[in-house]
Amino acid sequence: MKRLRVVQWATGNIGTRAMRRVIEHPDLELVGLYVHSVEKAGRDAGEMCGVGPVGVIATNAIDEVIALRPDCVLYMPRETSYDDVCALLRAGVNIVTTRGDFCRPASMDGLRRTQVEAACRDGKASIHSTGISPGFKTEMIPLLLSSLQRRLDHLSIEEFSDVSSRNSPDMLFGIMGFGAKPGPVEPRRLHMLRDSFGPSLELVADAIGMKLDDVTVAGRQGVARQDTRIAAGLVPAGSVAATCTTVSGMRGGKELMSFSATWYVTSDVLGPEGWKFRSGGWHVTMLGDTPLDVSVSYPVAPADYADMTPNLTAHGPVNAIEFVCAAPPGIRTTADLPPIIARLG
Repeated sequence: MKRLRVVQWATGNIGTRAMRRVIEHPDLELVGLYVHSVEKAGRDAGEMCGVGPVGVIATNAIDEVIALRPDCVLYMPRETSYDDVCALLRAGVNIVTTRGDFCRPASMDGLRRTQVEAACRDGKASIHSTGISPGFKTEMIPLLLSSLQRRLDHLSIEEFSDVSSRNSPDMLFGIMGFGAKPGPVEPRRLHMLRDSFGPSLELVADAIGMKLDDVTVAGRQGVARQDTRIAAGLVPAGSVAATCTTVSGMRGGKELMSFSATWYVTSDVLGPEGWKFRSGGWHVTMLGDTPLDVSVSYPVAPADYADMTPNLTAHGPVNAIEFVCAAPPGIRTTADLPPIIARLG
């Protein structure tokens, strides 16, 4: 196969990792880099991701990206610009993105969906959302396991993350609320998770012919039994030390599917009964005529954890590039594409 021409869009932690993998990939060629800041424009892409100069110079002008005539843009900004997305698609540039806005067209705002689909038609290009969560664990694994079923009674996807070793006080105490006085779970956080993971559950349900009637969300908190010292600071006894948010897909008045995210700084908590803790990873249970129980963990030393975890989100989009470039024009979901097989040789 010919080498596909790729532009990396944005250089956060995940974008920088993805760009490095494109440079190393035998079937991909990094031809451009888009950055948002003036300070990064003009720098060599290889130097920015730690592989040395590669002769690809960063730009903050979308016209310069389009002029490169890339086959695909790896679109990984903090926020989605629909103007930029549509401009790329109209120019015939395929997009693989970690932004979850495109994982299920039926869940998109109607006007946005119409704009994006029109741009795909005009440019004969495709866009695909993927990542680890939502993405691999909430779509690819359930769809794979469903291939062994002829009846589904319930699907449960549980995510676990011990964040006690993260030295990020602003994130843990300010954003996530650890160490705070327990109380009602913030509605904004609940709605954010429902909007992030609900479309993934609906995509799986649509694909297997069991459309959901509704998607609901609920959250709970566990409080520390005793003062707990973590990397980011002190979590006092009686303050929030664990959170669990569950997004449920309902069908016929019963929960058919669920995704739950359990984040914690200690497993020694008081609160609602039924807490489950794992050191990290996820647990998928599929109940039906062929019950399955799958657990995924990360067998790496704690010192290597921070270096490994970006791969979980970055590598899937890189491996999906050739499949999205070969797909018919449109918003392409996990259910639309063939199984993603990585080229490693």
